[in-house]
Amino acid sequence: MIKFADETTIVVSSGKGGNGCVAFRREKYVPLGGPSGGDGGRGGDVIFEVRRNLRTLAHLRYAHTFKARNGEDGSGRNRHGADGDDVVIPVPPGTVVTDAATGEVIRDFGTANEGRWVYLKGGNGGWGNVHFKSSTNQAPRTALPGKPGQAVELRVELQMMADIGFVGFPNAGKSSLLDRFTNARPKIAPYPFTTKIPNLGVLTAGERDIILADIPGIIEGAAGGAGLGIRFLKHVSRTAGLAFLIDLSDDNYLEAFPTLMRELASFSEALTGKPRVVIGTKLDLPETEGRLEQLAGSLPGERVLGISVFSGQGLTELSTAFLGFVLASERPSQTAGWGSGPDEPASGDA
Repeated sequence: MIKFADETTIVVSSGKGGNGCVAFRREKYVPLGGPSGGDGGRGGDVIFEVRRNLRTLAHLRYAHTFKARNGEDGSGRNRHGADGDDVVIPVPPGTVVTDAATGEVIRDFGTANEGRWVYLKGGNGGWGNVHFKSSTNQAPRTALPGKPGQAVELRVELQMMADIGFVGFPNAGKSSLLDRFTNARPKIAPYPFTTKIPNLGVLTAGERDIILADIPGIIEGAAGGAGLGIRFLKHVSRTAGLAFLIDLSDDNYLEAFPTLMRELASFSEALTGKPRVVIGTKLDLPETEGRLEQLAGSLPGERVLGISVFSGQGLTELSTAFLGFVLASERPSQTAGWGSGPDEPASGDA
């Protein structure tokens, strides 16, 4: 089974508490010293930490077990055992942690401001025999064992945090557009399925940074598990808007958008209600002449733009549209800069 960098299964364990100690004072000139057994140390915690510099779960792909250290046992002379070290699991913003057995969502790290979250507490250390001294028992030989830690198998998935998600069939030009707009440098080649995991890039438009997500290409039947299936569809669930890229050099370009919408609806009806723009790509190729207007005519009510990553045609207008969308999403009562409707013209002008 192929392991992608956006989901993995891990086992996490908190540390066991150290055992309490049975000991007695044995100093010179104190022949009948009292109890002096120290307490055991507390076991380490399991902690998740959101780190903004992380973009995937690749660092968790080969380290599937995360165990905090056990607390040390107490010792004589009332010496407390050392507490066990915590284990810290770094994750990117947008990570969702679920119970692998039940599927219950345990934590959704929806923002980068989550900081640290203690998931499993380590076991408490056991009491040493010094706690059991009484007027009737001056030499107790009782101490408590440390409390056990906890172990849980977790499913860790990344649902990317992006402003705009690129949706399209393989080889529609999503990676090329991301490369042109940002410094993401995704893998690009003239064959389908070059993108195997989602890529993020930052487009600077005006004084704003817009996070773009290049999602692995959809194929028909994806929502039912075909191709990469839901491994890419989940990544568009958090985006504030969608950009549908249609390859105008493909003879089936008029069927592309309806098919893409059906796949999104099969996965989640909420996705089809997101603000969107339809982008006809590869306008520099001779066979695309006239197809942008035909695409726009077949999609009344949709905003349709045309671009060529190779020549730069239409990219300025598209960048402005993305910026308008982000600004409108911050002011829900306003819709300037992004829209759909029969009055929106198709455009391929830079």
